[in-house]
Amino acid sequence: MKRLMRCALVIVAVSVATEAQNSGPETNLGSPAPKLDSLGDKIRALTSTTANDSWQLNNLNHHADNRGSHFTVCLESSWSTSLLKPCRRELPEVRFRDPRPTLPTPAVNQTLTNDKSFDWSSAIKQCLIFLGLQHGFAMTQPKTRRELKGPFFKDYVRSVKSLHGWDDGGKFFTNYIAHPMGGSLVGFIQVQNDPKGSGLRFRESNAYWRSRLKALAWSAAWSTQFEIGPISQASLGNVGLHGKQTYVDLVVTPIAGIGLLVLEDALDKHLVQRIELNTTSLYVKIAGRMLFNPTRSFANILRFKKPWYRDQGLR
Repeated sequence: MKRLMRCALVIVAVSVATEAQNSGPETNLGSPAPKLDSLGDKIRALTSTTANDSWQLNNLNHHADNRGSHFTVCLESSWSTSLLKPCRRELPEVRFRDPRPTLPTPAVNQTLTNDKSFDWSSAIKQCLIFLGLQHGFAMTQPKTRRELKGPFFKDYVRSVKSLHGWDDGGKFFTNYIAHPMGGSLVGFIQVQNDPKGSGLRFRESNAYWRSRLKALAWSAAWSTQFEIGPISQASLGNVGLHGKQTYVDLVVTPIAGIGLLVLEDALDKHLVQRIELNTTSLYVKIAGRMLFNPTRSFANILRFKKPWYRDQGLR
């Protein structure tokens, strides 16, 4: 009987203890949970940590390249539950400096990239090609081949000394159209080998006129060489021996030539570009460039480019 009474008292005590535990949440210290009146109180209660009521387990994961993880994995306990809550907190990225010394990067072809100087070699080669075509055409004439006989240097000096007057008896087309076209062509050779002037459009700035004045000087030098230079009509054709060594070609070729060059620049800007904007036909665009810029087109051929080619900045 006494044993039954003792078992009953134990059952009653366990029941009372269980009921007391389920009657309200308690903290780990056994005190009742504090009343939370606002959202701020709840946040502070959740984030407050002590040695007895909360704890965190941080696990930092590192990448293979020794960079810090962007997040930490946290486990937190709270007075409201005995379960552990996983959370993710963003941490600032940790960057590790490369211990190897940084070497300065060498400037590869920096001189060539920034080189704005005139390309003398290409310009001279292109002019020599044109000079060869001119003398090659002259050699098809019997009068030129006939003058190849005799003392070369003596006849050459006599031809240069006979320079006089204006009219050389040549045709109007030869003196005032063909020769100016040659002067314009050689002027374009200078322009296309000058990085400072090749991409300038008509009357774009004062730099345009300075560039074309250089082309005038180049054309004048070439014209002088073609008329009385060492590889000229005076040396190979001895035209001075027959009274045809005059000043007309020395003056008209560069002066009228630079005028034609500027005219082609103006047509390319105001006419050719307008044609290209109003048509989708490739053949019409090509024809427009070649028809209204004939000497530029031939100068392009001398540098082994398509006749309708345009330097960067012109299109």
